[in-house]
Amino acid sequence: MKPTRTGALMVGDVVTARCDTPFKEVAGLLEEHRISGLPVIDEDRKVIGVISETDLVLRQAREPETAGVRARCRRLLSARARRAAAKSRATTAGGVMSRPAVTVCADATVAEAARLMTEHRVERLPVVDEAGVLVGIVTRRDLLQVFLRTDDEIQRDVQQEVFVNTLWLAPNTVEAAVRNGVVTLTGRLERRSDIPVAIRVTRRLDGVVDVVDHLSYRIDDKPPQPTGLAVHGVADDWLRAL
Repeated sequence: MKPTRTGALMVGDVVTARCDTPFKEVAGLLEEHRISGLPVIDEDRKVIGVISETDLVLRQAREPETAGVRARCRRLLSARARRAAAKSRATTAGGVMSRPAVTVCADATVAEAARLMTEHRVERLPVVDEAGVLVGIVTRRDLLQVFLRTDDEIQRDVQQEVFVNTLWLAPNTVEAAVRNGVVTLTGRLERRSDIPVAIRVTRRLDGVVDVVDHLSYRIDDKPPQPTGLAVHGVADDWLRAL
């Protein structure tokens, strides 16, 4: 079983805005569709930005015109504060949106999409095709679907994908016990180098939370470590000769 791709979990019917969409209309779209954010696209349906509820709240939190001189100076000195101030005065989606937009390809794995969300601290990702055209959107909740797979389903995948298809072993040569998504591998493989392969492929399977390694091996095929005496030894001899 190959890892699930983001395109299989995305929602294809995406609520979007254009650069010139009025601020109040954007707020209405979020309320009407009960969503917390949406992508902003151009005439070619390419994503140029993303709007979240946080972006809209910035307008409500803007400082009053009577704010003190000290507060205005702090705002001018901070690049982040300047961007926030600009958003607070914006009246269209183009002025409110965050850019550049963080997007994910439809053929990216769930793990790759999750890393993007974590790295950029976002809760949703517009999904694009090879040309960068918007084809859907995926949220953190969507990605969590892979962890709804049963332990029995995961156990069957480990036996087939890891040990039969990857390591070419007979079924049940190695035991794969699964409890709450945690896979415990027990048994003896032919070579020591097969163990990290088995663990790595197991971790990639949908629904696997963690892997516990209880594997052993018959042949130690790990390359010997270099002695490292060439340059170091010659230098020591030369120094002693002085």
